[in-house]
Amino acid sequence: MAKFGVLGSGDVGQTLSKGLKKYGYEVRIGSRTPAKLAEFSSITGIAAGTFAEVARWGECLVLSVAGMAAEDAVRLAGPQHFSGKLVIDTTDPITDDPPEDGVLRTFTDPNFSLMERLQRAFPEAKFVKAFNSVGSDLMVDPSFNGTRPTMFYCGNDSDAKAAVAEILRQFGWDPADMGLAVAARAIEPLAVLWCIPGFREDRWDHAFHLLRQ
Repeated sequence: MAKFGVLGSGDVGQTLSKGLKKYGYEVRIGSRTPAKLAEFSSITGIAAGTFAEVARWGECLVLSVAGMAAEDAVRLAGPQHFSGKLVIDTTDPITDDPPEDGVLRTFTDPNFSLMERLQRAFPEAKFVKAFNSVGSDLMVDPSFNGTRPTMFYCGNDSDAKAAVAEILRQFGWDPADMGLAVAARAIEPLAVLWCIPGFREDRWDHAFHLLRQ
């Protein structure tokens, strides 16, 4: 099993760290201030470190910071530690603006995604967009009365995508490959769509499902 370094200590980073450990991966979690993860590490047994320490250690990485901080996080971790590695990109280009009738604002336009921006800035990394279109509570072992929800993913490297698809299946998802990184232009807005029932109805217990004939 690969060693996964998770960059980001919020709910998404902690949830995916625990999920990866549950399914047999070696995991460490990175933060700008690792000391704040002392209790998390004590409870889970997942070691914490700086972004750079965790990125250097990981054979594969998870980028789970706020979208507005994504490029800075990679630079802080050290782009050299991303070279040649699978990077699961969970980020979304959401601004800090309040939602309008449940609709969040983004800082990207429809013809260029945050993941494409990251891939262009750090071309040696193998980014795969996934886990961005659902809340952290549903990311691992989602339960929908026996129906597997769909997780859309994309990226330019076929081997990296295959590895992500296997993790998605382990976590209880039906993986749907949407092609190259350009597809992130369609996948990232799913986060905005997913949040609308949450803000308008205070319901966060849903996920997407792709029907096939």
